[in-house]
Amino acid sequence: MDLDIKQLALAIRTIAEEKNLPEDVVKSIVEQSLIAAYKRDFGDREQEVRANININTGDVDIYVTKSVVEKVENPAFEISVKDASVMKKDIQSGDEIEIHEKVETFGRVAAQTAKQVMVQKLRETERDLILEEFEDKIGTIINANVARVENNLVRIDLGRIQGIMPKTEQIPNEHYYPGQRLKVYLKDVEKGFRGPQLLLSRGCAEFVELLFRNEVPEMESGAVKIEAIAREPGVRTKLAVSSAIKGVDPVGTFVGGHGTRVNAVMSEIGDQEKIDIIIFDKDPKQFIINALSPTKVNDVLFEGEPSRAVVMVDEDQQSIAIGKSGQNVRLASKLTGFEIDIKAETNKSEPMVAEPENSDDIPGLKVETVKSGKLKKKSDLENNLLEAIEEHGE
Repeated sequence: MDLDIKQLALAIRTIAEEKNLPEDVVKSIVEQSLIAAYKRDFGDREQEVRANININTGDVDIYVTKSVVEKVENPAFEISVKDASVMKKDIQSGDEIEIHEKVETFGRVAAQTAKQVMVQKLRETERDLILEEFEDKIGTIINANVARVENNLVRIDLGRIQGIMPKTEQIPNEHYYPGQRLKVYLKDVEKGFRGPQLLLSRGCAEFVELLFRNEVPEMESGAVKIEAIAREPGVRTKLAVSSAIKGVDPVGTFVGGHGTRVNAVMSEIGDQEKIDIIIFDKDPKQFIINALSPTKVNDVLFEGEPSRAVVMVDEDQQSIAIGKSGQNVRLASKLTGFEIDIKAETNKSEPMVAEPENSDDIPGLKVETVKSGKLKKKSDLENNLLEAIEEHGE
């Protein structure tokens, strides 16, 4: 099937509307496809060729650049001085000239070549434009729909393109299904072999931070600020917040009246994920104490490496400080930037129970103590004393 050149002008307008691409961009792509077709039918693939389509008339003009020489050896690339001078006066050997070629149609093979080039270039251009559009949205939250759920990833419909949310970027135990509307965080736009790939997330800490930004207008004015955030999606998030205005309670601001603000964020990420909001402190010691809340901390010691802290707590506070599966101390470490070791302090021993003076003189008396200083078996000791007194009395 031959390529009907007269229909190209109409095709340009149609493609531009369907693909939502600028008309001049589509025109340039079609002209590139015509260049490929011309080289296939009439020229050489190494030729320098330019094409122009008149949108109004549908006429196609092809221009081939050739070198002006005294003796032509390769007609595809060269033209004689005599022939060139007919088209342009005062032309000399060594110059270059564009030769106009009027093309009415192309053969079947050339037409197929043009189609392949056109489809490929349109796809590349469309992807590049989408890439530019979404590059400006990196680091923002986008409303989207779930397109398809696969084994290890969820494909998200963003309108003109789909994004992916890998397992590592999902909230554990969150259920996804086709058609589901949800908010996603655009983490990155990666350039892959098959075009740009949008990496989406609901499990990153930035997602929670932006959700709070939407709920806490005071963040825009700079009255309050999230200084640090640590998150284990689906389990727990810790936020360190501060206030730039004296008298403003940063924790209360983020929690909101009756917990409305923090509850709005939790309703998006799931009630199973708890959120701890603590006050940021420039003093590393106090910051670590705050981060380990609700643990009662006795002392924080900075020993050895600058980024390592040893936190002293009572024995009954150790499990609280560490948290379930080490969760509390792990998040506190991420939040503060310190490697935190929890050490329990043993309770001070009670005074040891002293043995009676000259106890050796009392037959049958045996006093046993433990490390805490308490009698091991109070009832046995009483019995032994009574027996010894009776024997002594006899």
